[in-house]
Amino acid sequence: MNTIHSKNQMDLGVFHRIDINLYPLFIAVYEQKSISKAAQILCITQSAASHALQRLRQHLQDDLFVRAGSKMLPTPFSEQIYFSIKDALYAIQNVSMQNQSFDPSMVQSLKIALHDEIEPLIFPKLVEHFQQSQFNIQLSSIKLDRKNIAADLASQQIDFVIDLEQNFGEKIQFQKLQQDYFVVCSQQSEMNEALYLSSKHIGVSSRRTGVLVEDIFLHRKQLSRQVILRCQHYSTALQILVQQPSAVLTIPKNLLANLQVADCLNIFEVPVELPKITMGIYWHNDIEKNERHHFLRSEIIKIFA
Repeated sequence: MNTIHSKNQMDLGVFHRIDINLYPLFIAVYEQKSISKAAQILCITQSAASHALQRLRQHLQDDLFVRAGSKMLPTPFSEQIYFSIKDALYAIQNVSMQNQSFDPSMVQSLKIALHDEIEPLIFPKLVEHFQQSQFNIQLSSIKLDRKNIAADLASQQIDFVIDLEQNFGEKIQFQKLQQDYFVVCSQQSEMNEALYLSSKHIGVSSRRTGVLVEDIFLHRKQLSRQVILRCQHYSTALQILVQQPSAVLTIPKNLLANLQVADCLNIFEVPVELPKITMGIYWHNDIEKNERHHFLRSEIIKIFA
C-alpha cells in the first residue's frame, strides 16, 4: 500500500493513467473532513464524489480517509501527501491563470460571515459602497460560526470574516477596520465607579457559557460586578433596561447608535478603564495573492479608511 515512485526525471508516460480532477476532491475531503461538504464545494453529487474517491484510493493504493463518527479523517499517507498535492494544484492554477488579466467586473459574488449584532454596522455600508461603485456583485451576509472559521475560509465557503480581533490560527490573516469603545446605559441619573460596580448588570453574549469580555478586563484590575441576567442580543437588553430601573448595560457605542434607545435611558462613559474594541477583516493565508480576493479586500478596507 501507499507506494510512490520517486524519479529524478519526469516520466511523461504515466500521465495517461492519472486523472488530475481527482486531486481537488482529495484536498476538499481532507480540509472539510466530509465527503458531502467536499461534493458541495466542487458542485458534484455526493455519489459522484464517493466514486471519485474510490478511484483515487485504488490509484494511490491507500484508504486515504477513514470514518470516525461523522468525520472522514486522513490516514498517515494522506497527511504525508497533502501539502505536495496542494502545492501542485496551486502551481497548475497559477500557470492556467497567468495570462488572464483580472477584470473587477468579472467578480459576481461576495460572501462575508458576520455576527448578527454587527451586521447592521457593516452590511449597509458594503451594499452602499458596491452600488455606488457600479459593481454588479451579489452580496451575502452569512451567520458567523467561530468554530469553523478556518475551515470555511480555506474551502472558500466564505470569502471573508468581519469580527472582533482574536486569534483564529496561524493561517488566518487579520487587518483592523475600525475601533469602538464601551459606554454605559441605564435609567440611573448618574454613574461613577462605585455605583457601576455595585449595580446589577445585564450581560450580552451569543455564547452559551464563558466569561463576558467586559468581565475579563475588570478581573485583570481585580474588580468585579454582578451580572443578574444574560441574553443574546443588545436590543433585548435595552428593552429589559426599561423594566429594571437600577440595572446597567455596558455596550459598544457604535452598536448603540444603531439601536432604539428608550427616552428613560441615560448614556454615560464607563467609569472604569476598559480597552477599545477592535473590529477587522479576516481571510485565509492561502488566498493572500489571489487577485479577486485582493480586489475585494481593498474595496472593503476603503469603506472603513
